[in-house]
Amino acid sequence: MNIWIVRHGETAKNREKRLQGRSNAPLNEAGIRQAEAVRSFFRARGICMDAVYASPLLRAVQTAHIIAGDETGIITDELLLEMDYGPYEGASLEKPAPELIYFFQDFVHHPAPDGMESLESVTARMGLFLERIKESDAENILIATHAIAMKGALEYLTPGSNGRYWSKTIGTCTVYHSTYDGRQYTAPEEVFAIGHEPGV
Repeated sequence: MNIWIVRHGETAKNREKRLQGRSNAPLNEAGIRQAEAVRSFFRARGICMDAVYASPLLRAVQTAHIIAGDETGIITDELLLEMDYGPYEGASLEKPAPELIYFFQDFVHHPAPDGMESLESVTARMGLFLERIKESDAENILIATHAIAMKGALEYLTPGSNGRYWSKTIGTCTVYHSTYDGRQYTAPEEVFAIGHEPGV
């Protein structure tokens, strides 16, 4: 089984460099084009999705729909939601509060500010989702989610990563690939990013 994890395309809030978390911004024109580029990436390789999962937020559902098309029903799952930023929802990333700066300086050792979901919680729920889909008989599964949620999935899929994904930049519509052989998942690999294609 192949799983393809994609971050949603760009939104106006991404362009404004704001934490959008659980807010429900749609894709902007650039985000639509990014999702279309991912669709072209898969089509060029003859990869068709047998199952499609997405965060219930509009930007993730739109991304999944553009990539997979009308022929595959999209299943939304709240486990795939973005990190809950609580009182920091909508905060500027260009002028963050001091407690956000402290958190951003060392994700592994500095806990999330009060009111925000912890990174441990994000990893746990993404892991729960990945465990659930092990029962699927699909050959190719698309998972459309968000930056921090995606990092939680990558952390779960990479035992011993020790938090290295938290500080990694994952651009809009970046795609990671992993396989499940009936026993375990392989370490995830970046296979597509806007502007370059590392390879399958």
